Amino acid sequence: MPSQPSNAGIVTDENSGNREIPPSVRADGSTRKAIKIRPGYRPAEDVEVYKNRTAEAFRERGKKIGIPGAASIGEDSSEQGSAASNKNAKRREARRKAKAADGEGEGEGDTAPATEQSKADEVDPEVEREKKARNLKKKLKQAKDLKNKKEGGEALLPEQIAKVIKINELIRELDALGFDAEGEPKPNSDAAPTEGDDKED
Repeated sequence: MPSQPSNAGIVTDENSGNREIPPSVRADGSTRKAIKIRPGYRPAEDVEVYKNRTAEAFRERGKKIGIPGAASIGEDSSEQGSAASNKNAKRREARRKAKAADGEGEGEGDTAPATEQSKADEVDPEVEREKKARNLKKKLKQAKDLKNKKEGGEALLPEQIAKVIKINELIRELDALGFDAEGEPKPNSDAAPTEGDDKED
């Protein structure tokens, strides 16, 4: 009686001890002959793979423990943790109490922090305009430097050529913000008519 086939498909006859791969049918319907296996031969599929117990235990650790640092289902809440975890828990509790106290204090007329927050939220339009102008001035300077390189005969990358093309657009944006082509603020008398001209267009 033949034994169960191994990974390589080899069957051992228990009576005679002969080993063979039994006959099979191909996809086209023809029959494949049985192949005899010489005694002592072990194909690679049947060789047992060496398992390092330490590496195997390391791989299996997640199944036994779960997520490192997570509390297990049956963990008792009264169980004492490490000193660091106790310290962190105290800090969290203190923060929670301070937050609750701040919430109560706001109703009693302690509005100074809220006023400071609202000031921080309000953005001064003049500061914002100057910030935008600085960025545009920086881009304009880079574009002019690239233009000088191009005129000097250097080859530019496509993105550098795109920057050079935008020079006039950057100058227009600076002009709309009330700055000249060099990024310097225009006198107030010049800035007002320019804004009026833009509205007419």
